[in-house]
Amino acid sequence: MKAQLAVELAARDSYSRLVAYMAARSRDVAAAEDALSDAFLAALETWPRTGVPDKPEAWLLTAARRRLIDGVRHARIQAKAIPDLIAMSEAEELAYSEIAFPDERLKLLFICAHPAIDRAARTPLMLQTVLGLDASRIAAAFVVQPSTMGQRLTRAKSKIRDARIAFELPEASDLPQRLDAVLEAIYAAYGSGWDDVKGADSRRKGLASEAIYLGRLLAKLMPNEPEVHGLLALMLHCEARHDARRAPDGTYIPLSEQDVGHWSVATIEEAERCLNRAAQARRIGRFQLEAAIQSVHAQRLLTGRTEWESIVILYAGLVRFAPTIGVRVGQAAAVAEAVDAASGLALLEAIPAEAVKNYQPYWALAAHLFKVMQRFEESKAAYGRAIELCGDSAMRDFLGVQAARM
Repeated sequence: MKAQLAVELAARDSYSRLVAYMAARSRDVAAAEDALSDAFLAALETWPRTGVPDKPEAWLLTAARRRLIDGVRHARIQAKAIPDLIAMSEAEELAYSEIAFPDERLKLLFICAHPAIDRAARTPLMLQTVLGLDASRIAAAFVVQPSTMGQRLTRAKSKIRDARIAFELPEASDLPQRLDAVLEAIYAAYGSGWDDVKGADSRRKGLASEAIYLGRLLAKLMPNEPEVHGLLALMLHCEARHDARRAPDGTYIPLSEQDVGHWSVATIEEAERCLNRAAQARRIGRFQLEAAIQSVHAQRLLTGRTEWESIVILYAGLVRFAPTIGVRVGQAAAVAEAVDAASGLALLEAIPAEAVKNYQPYWALAAHLFKVMQRFEESKAAYGRAIELCGDSAMRDFLGVQAARM
């Protein structure tokens, strides 16, 4: 049992770092993933007999390297990668020393944003390869079928291998054109970690903190890019409310009902500094606008009220930059608060039905607005759909209570 727990811990804490490190040297993402999977299986078989090694990451790196070299002999990866793989034995020595294990995830994020890779596959590829999300969860985030996402990811990995895309950071002048996909991946990773509020899913545990960490690394790499600081501000504003999202008994608490005394003032202040830094560039963008919306929510800590009119104005700008389903649903919610439920519902119903049939926040908001407008049968049906699509038990309970109050 101790060995199995150690393998699970290593998988949670080290998988994405190890894949990034291996892929950067093998030049084949799929082969790196296969080799590392074999290494984890070997650990499950070996560690119960021999004991958990003092340096689990180094053990896994050694096992994966051997499998990659075996793969070379079967022409699974490029022959020119052999010197890099042999040189990885030096990395084993580093891993056994006190030097921190190299973290190349940020590097691999930009590699996955290579122009030769299909634009639609870049962010999903980062989420799976660098940040460790499975295809089904990525598919849910992009509102597509898991089989479709799986095929998209497979094609992208083949493209990296077959096109012999260099596993090197692009020139500084090339970074901006790859930045949007990298920002999307970090934000999507944060969102996945944010959804797992209890930290019960081992695959997502700590993912929100990892996304913020990568955001800070990115801000150091590209200090003059306002959207980088905007994304960091957005994540920090959301993270500041982490402890207020659940009651002591685990009950879900919506933002409008959260006790601001449980918000982290220090984290909000850091978020505001990031947002101010972004504003200095005078180049507005999606993440700056999203962070500004969260900043308005944060002002409730000082004023005791939410300035919904300001949020509506910010959403009007955000929709022009990023008319995604999530943004349009958010705009509808803001308009419903600032104007009335009918105006918010009109914006909701303007979204194509096919695009929102599996989008849970749409149905939760529609149910609420129907209830406010006393259209109870429609509200009941929308609550049913929202509950059906909800993966969070606390949220399901909350929605059930709201539905029962009609």
